Amino acid sequence: MTSVSIEHISKRYRIGAHRIDYTTLRDRFSAMFRRSTTPATKDIWALRDIHFDIAEGEALGLIGHNGAGKSTLLKILTRITEPTEGRVLLHGRVASLLEVGTGFHPELTGRENIFLNGAILGMTRAEIRRNFDDIVEFSEIGQFLDTPVKRYSSGMYVRLAFAVAAHLTPEILLIDEVLAVGDIEFQRRCLGRMNEVARSGRTVVFVSHNLSSIEALCSRVVLMSKGQVAKSGTPGAVIAHYLARRGTGSTVDLRDFPDRQGEGRARITGFEVLDAEGNQPIDAIEFGAPFRLRLSFVAHERVPNVSFGFAFLSNAGDRLFLTESFETEKTFELTPGEGSIDCTIGRCTLLPGTYRFELWISDIPGVQATDHLQTVGEIEIVAGEGTRRVADLSSGGRGLLHVDSEWSGVR
Repeated sequence: MTSVSIEHISKRYRIGAHRIDYTTLRDRFSAMFRRSTTPATKDIWALRDIHFDIAEGEALGLIGHNGAGKSTLLKILTRITEPTEGRVLLHGRVASLLEVGTGFHPELTGRENIFLNGAILGMTRAEIRRNFDDIVEFSEIGQFLDTPVKRYSSGMYVRLAFAVAAHLTPEILLIDEVLAVGDIEFQRRCLGRMNEVARSGRTVVFVSHNLSSIEALCSRVVLMSKGQVAKSGTPGAVIAHYLARRGTGSTVDLRDFPDRQGEGRARITGFEVLDAEGNQPIDAIEFGAPFRLRLSFVAHERVPNVSFGFAFLSNAGDRLFLTESFETEKTFELTPGEGSIDCTIGRCTLLPGTYRFELWISDIPGVQATDHLQTVGEIEIVAGEGTRRVADLSSGGRGLLHVDSEWSGVR
């Protein structure tokens, strides 16, 4: 039986047609005697002719680059926005988790928001009461239950929002990339809960950049590209196709990047992630595989004894590890002009997930930075064919970093 029917959906946005002019009466009067101009408009199709069905009890994953149309499709499914063309048929009640705290009133307590959000999702007060204790236990906000949610952290927000959406028995559960806010243990429990929801005959639609979570949860995956369906099928086949057609998303231009610190005698102007040989840009690194990071820079004057460094950051902004050239007894003398420098990592030990970078140039190695960019870019670590299942690498409380180990027997 079909749970969701998406029938030739298209969504168009018009850019530039609306403009607010903050002008004086004198400006308006003088404009009467000048030729008026109409702001240029441009149509952008976020979705073009999307057509597929989702079966009852199916866990469907939506993947694709930013701007592919995934979130727009979910907003149409939740009736937040209307399609320009086509229609959607939903067979059952829908619960959605598109943004942290959507549907919560900041002045109300956690307890009050459970009842409010449940009512918004179409649940009766009796249904909410029946599931109330399970919601509180899953969200782990018991001691803050009677605290206004405006004082909650983002992690508390998302735990409570997910707990409400997942426990109030909707027939269809729609989830956008919000689980990244939670910690590893919470993400594991959420995946487990979504599996329970799917096994109980309800439908789950899950949008995520975390391919490990997609493969662990979903029975079918739809790849979207430029507002259209590029491929649909089993998780392994679609994810492999997605990774094979990627190749330029890791090149980042940083010449106008505003959030930087340092004296500025030399500046990082860009970076890209490459294969180990430095021949091909990549925007996904296979777990356990080597890769190369190339930093482009410009020196405005002679800078002797320079060290380059970078770090991987978690979604929460925590440093997972860093490396710096002076640690390997490598420093460089920069002369005015442009250049680049490569760092090769022999083996990626970060577990599958999405990570960011921290980059710097130190003119006094380990002490003073002439350029420091604290959070830039994004990269996915994915499981390759030669590794264990992605679900095994990402499940439980494994943390974010894998360490090689060898065990010996005892007598």
